[in-house]
Amino acid sequence: MIALGIILLVVGFITGISILWTIGIILLVVGAVLWLLGSMGHAVAGRRHYW
Repeated sequence: MIALGIILLVVGFITGISILWTIGIILLVVGAVLWLLGSMGHAVAGRRHYW
């Protein structure tokens, strides 16, 4: 999710499409939150670790 968010941010920035920029930011934030929860030992969506 984090990688997809970064890709969408870059594509949105290069092409000037603001919806890709917005979706990229949302995916980046959600991916970071899931990664932090998984690294702290909390089960996320039934998984012990989130990759």
